[in-house]
Amino acid sequence: MPRPRNKVVLGLLACFLGGFGAHWWYLRRRYAWLVTLAAVVCLVAAAQFPVWYDNPVFFLLFIPMIDGFIEGVVFSLMPDEKFDRLYHPGQGRVTHTGLGPVLVAIVGTLIGAIVGMFAIAMVVVYTWTAMGWLDGYVL
Repeated sequence: MPRPRNKVVLGLLACFLGGFGAHWWYLRRRYAWLVTLAAVVCLVAAAQFPVWYDNPVFFLLFIPMIDGFIEGVVFSLMPDEKFDRLYHPGQGRVTHTGLGPVLVAIVGTLIGAIVGMFAIAMVVVYTWTAMGWLDGYVL
């Protein structure tokens, strides 16, 4: 019988390594390797540029990263009965939520909001610089 999955571990994996699909591996989802492959391809492609963090390929990494924060909060706040029904079928009641998943949801929301705003700001600055709208304003 497989070992029961923990909501705190799942939430932390989704929040901090969600860009690479670590929480999908933890849940044993079928196509988890696609998320990991896409993230690695984006990182390798971004490394080819002189300024790796200031190009469109790197911006693509923000999509699974922000999705990881959202899924981390969703998994952490999911009712125990639904979590057990989806990820512990036939094992009965395994999950007993305490304060841990709530703290993971709070931290995931805070860090996810910061990362999301940073991603939007980087895309806007990159786009405006490419269009010449910031000429004379940015060094």
